Amino acid sequence: MKSTNRDDYQATPRPLAGMAKDFGDGSRIAPHCHPRAQLTWAAAGVMTVTAARGTWVVPPNRALWIPAETEHAIRMSGAVAMRAIYVDPVVAKTIARDCKIILVSPLLRALMLELAAAPVDYDETGRMGHVAALFLDEIRTLDAQLLHIPMPRDPRLRRVCEALLHNPGRCETLEEWSALAGASSRTLARLFERETGMRFVAWRNQVRLAQALVRLAQGADIAAVARAVGYSSASAFSAMFCNALGKPPRDYFD
Repeated sequence: MKSTNRDDYQATPRPLAGMAKDFGDGSRIAPHCHPRAQLTWAAAGVMTVTAARGTWVVPPNRALWIPAETEHAIRMSGAVAMRAIYVDPVVAKTIARDCKIILVSPLLRALMLELAAAPVDYDETGRMGHVAALFLDEIRTLDAQLLHIPMPRDPRLRRVCEALLHNPGRCETLEEWSALAGASSRTLARLFERETGMRFVAWRNQVRLAQALVRLAQGADIAAVARAVGYSSASAFSAMFCNALGKPPRDYFD
């Protein structure tokens, strides 16, 4: 059996080291960092990763690249089969210096499963050496649509964002949020674009999509999820979900 302690994967002379570890619904990994970069992926379940002034929701068809020495914490929704590929920091600099979401193609999925199952000291001149090289080629080219919730620094805007994170079904306009924030709707709109790079409605939709993925992974039915994230009907919610992620919610975790 391979170790499930991430510290055992940091000092290997191999450029890649793959770890498999399973978690129950609601499990949490406390804030931490490590010397190697990491591609973290859930073969089952959904991970919510908080790092670098933002939150990323990571369903099974996406993985999150986390640069070396980046503090991050992870929350599990549903039974999560996490697969972490730790990448030598010198190699990692050729991939990305910031967190990013990577699309998990069928090929990348197979490569990650191979790396997670392989010995830490795999033979670089044999088959696993080719698997490692192909893995690195794949993650350089498979950037995916973000499931990222950037958080602002401005305290007025942060009050609004935290209220929506707590209850993504709220439907107030920026004009209605201005009383809570202590700033005009025009100021809030300007702050949203400057501090998150998104318009208010786009940011709120991203929060709703992220919360929907978490609830679906925990087994909630589609109608209940639709109501919880602010949609008047399951059909309207399903249309949004399919437009954003390419599959309707009833098929997504298949």
